[in-house]
Amino acid sequence: MAAPEEQELSQAQTEKLLQFQDLTGLESMDQCRRTLEQHNWNIEAAVQDRLNEQEGVPSVFNPPPARPLQVNTTDHRVYSYIVSRPQPRGLIGWSYYLIMLPFRFTYYTLLDIFRFALRFIRPDPRGRVTDPVGDVMSFIHSFEEKYGRSHPVFYQGTYSQALNDAKRELRYLLVYLHGEDHQDTDEFCRSTLCSEEALTFINTRMLFWACSTSKPEGYRVSQALRENTYPFLAMIMLKDRKMTVVGRLEGLIQPEDLINQLTFIMEANQTYLMSERLEREERNQTQVLRQQQDEAYEASLRADQEKDRKKREEQEQKRQEEEKVRQTVLAEERRRRTLEEEKERRSECLPAEPPVDDPDGVKIVFRLPNDTRVERRFLFGQSLTVIHDFLFSLKETPEKFQVVTNYPRRVLPCLPTEDEPNPPTLMEAGLSRSEVLFVQDLTDD
Repeated sequence: MAAPEEQELSQAQTEKLLQFQDLTGLESMDQCRRTLEQHNWNIEAAVQDRLNEQEGVPSVFNPPPARPLQVNTTDHRVYSYIVSRPQPRGLIGWSYYLIMLPFRFTYYTLLDIFRFALRFIRPDPRGRVTDPVGDVMSFIHSFEEKYGRSHPVFYQGTYSQALNDAKRELRYLLVYLHGEDHQDTDEFCRSTLCSEEALTFINTRMLFWACSTSKPEGYRVSQALRENTYPFLAMIMLKDRKMTVVGRLEGLIQPEDLINQLTFIMEANQTYLMSERLEREERNQTQVLRQQQDEAYEASLRADQEKDRKKREEQEQKRQEEEKVRQTVLAEERRRRTLEEEKERRSECLPAEPPVDDPDGVKIVFRLPNDTRVERRFLFGQSLTVIHDFLFSLKETPEKFQVVTNYPRRVLPCLPTEDEPNPPTLMEAGLSRSEVLFVQDLTDD
């Protein structure tokens, strides 16, 4: 990886480099560049330092040995720890500052207009985030190549994923935006961020997400957090049910100060975090209780539904049985009515009973199954079917029956069959002038 002096300059840095050389008269372009980089490309401060060196006056913009710290306490929502920018000292410094003020105002106004117009002509490619995870992993890889693997554990995901995980786990999220061109970046990374005490503190207390502002993902986060200078750190936590920045650390800071300020921020917001944890625990308990109540309700509802289902099935079964009985009764009624109609029809179709003195007459006494005796006269020439029709027309006769002789015992073929379609006559059946026949019930057979 190239050293900072060999890195390619932007258009704005090139303009400042040429302007600084014209104002100071230095011939060495490398010396001009080093001076501007030492002053974070602040051309007014660099020119003032150069003039003071020529006049033997101490640097008006160099920080004093003990760098003062400016703590912003006006915003009670965000704790800010800012390294103060050096201010001009002495009559010459203030005179130069006032003289350069209108030129500086004009220069930066024109520069802002130029940048604003350039934004429409050639939009900043960092504004289009296409691979946020790739941006983060690329930064981690380049960071380890330059500063080694001894560093806080980087969150290997997008900024949004880190926020979601910190919110879900109720942990602090420390965000570091890496300004590659800033003069304090290397010293901060090597001496502070990669120090043993800092990485141990960060790894055990919070999630740590970092990315370079030269990457689209880092630039997007930079636009959201609006840092003023580098190195820049932001402490984020769940506060009032949303992820909130509760601390900002800007400027070069030593490991001990970093730990002290992070500890201060954590202690100042510990009550909010505890409140969120208690509230979440209550919500979880309420959710569990509601879930148990819902499960009990569902079980009771299923039991009631099962009871209703069985009741409906029993009612349906009872209805079907009643309907079956009703249909059986109706069928029996229809069968009886049909049987009665058939008996009546058979009775009407019977031939007249012959007189007693008819020489061809046959007197038959029938013994019915209920021990009833019935007597009737027939003719020898009549078919046995007439006997069947006579017996069938009687109310006491069963629906199905057969006629049996007494001795020798035999069944009279009163109805046609396949073998004998025409039943025999009484004479052919071998009946005498006076017979006793038995009617046998076949209903149950």
